[in-house]
Amino acid sequence: MRPAPFPPPKVTRRSVLKFAAATGGLAIAHPFSGAAQAHHPDAHVSAEDARWRETWNAALACLAANVRTVPWYDRPVLFEGAVYPGIWQECGPHEGLVYATLAKYVIVSDPAKGALAAAKNNHIAFFALQREDGQLPASIKMTEAGYGQIQMVVPIAATAWKLSQLTDDDELLVTAYKACSRWDAWLREHRNTRGTGLVEGFCTYDTGHDNSPRWKGVPDRCPDADAKKFPTGVGVPRLCPDLSATVYGGRVALAAMAKALGRPNEAARWEAEAEELRLLILSKLYDPQDAAFYDLDTENKFVRVRSDVISRVLGEHVLKISEAHDRAIFEAVWTRQIHNPKAFWAPYPLTSIAMDDPAFVKPIPRNSWGGASQALTALRAPRWMDHYGKTTELKQMMRKWCEAILRNIEFRQQMDPWTGEFTQADPSGYSPAALTFLEFARRLDRAPSV
Repeated sequence: MRPAPFPPPKVTRRSVLKFAAATGGLAIAHPFSGAAQAHHPDAHVSAEDARWRETWNAALACLAANVRTVPWYDRPVLFEGAVYPGIWQECGPHEGLVYATLAKYVIVSDPAKGALAAAKNNHIAFFALQREDGQLPASIKMTEAGYGQIQMVVPIAATAWKLSQLTDDDELLVTAYKACSRWDAWLREHRNTRGTGLVEGFCTYDTGHDNSPRWKGVPDRCPDADAKKFPTGVGVPRLCPDLSATVYGGRVALAAMAKALGRPNEAARWEAEAEELRLLILSKLYDPQDAAFYDLDTENKFVRVRSDVISRVLGEHVLKISEAHDRAIFEAVWTRQIHNPKAFWAPYPLTSIAMDDPAFVKPIPRNSWGGASQALTALRAPRWMDHYGKTTELKQMMRKWCEAILRNIEFRQQMDPWTGEFTQADPSGYSPAALTFLEFARRLDRAPSV
């Protein structure tokens, strides 16, 4: 039996004004209008400007083509695209949120396929397919809704909260609060088997790190496609800084939702539990010797592979700059890892494994979190770089990504961090890359006027 459909988000004057403020728009079209085809360049537009406009339009067209339905949920969602026919919890809700902030540029004939509707559906689909025990699907694909791993990065609670604010959608707020509270409870029960309070990883796909040396020797999926089970003899369950950070960010969002819903006692509980988890991440999973966050295996040894786990922890603002202790950690991580041209700050940043880490995989294969600079990592960067005062460096990164995409006007998953050449094994049409270009172009003042 299919879940009952949810209506597209209601558009009110208040939500339009909120949307305008969030996207920096001075004049704003109807939220379901705005430009899947942007303005045509006139005769006075330079060749460079025309190239930007052509790429902008191609990115919008890529996203429009990826708004589709799956057999398990009958409202259109924004697909991952390319070789990924469906949505994944680690990224689909966040991509929906970014698409929503670009809605004034998206022209559609059917509002049900607009950016705001797709953004909401990229959340509600997961909530509608939540199991009785509280487990959310890791993915919703053309072939199945998958429950064989937890596969989370950007907290679905955090993006749902932001989207509900952006669109003034109380229905989304109420639905998300209930669903994400149940998801948090499921994770407490099934991903805290060692009783530490940290969140555990059982398999490679739990963190979406396909082909990463971080998970060398660990199966891709959980046994029997059951995310409650873990394989034996391979050093799992691991205590994972990024999964723990995701739950931390989710609890921060749940606290904000509870406040908005007039539930101060619940908000206080979420805040306290978030802080407890934050302190555990810093005390148990950070190594000052390397200025890096690592998994802790079943023998309580660090899995010393320096990966984008580090930026994922930063993505949830686990380090509080207002506190001297955290500020010192951030500066060490930033200097020695993230902004180090020998580690993650490649000519085309950010790499998925530090370049000076022996585990870096060369030559770069397809779908590799073993070193390639991934569009998903780039798309997530604005969530933390501005927050930590690295706006100048973020602009540098955005320019490099736009430069690489402008070369061939294609939207692919990953690129060589030294050359900016995208891996050609898979087709173009990858939504995160299209969103990365549009979001970065907008932030660099390259978006067309509306």
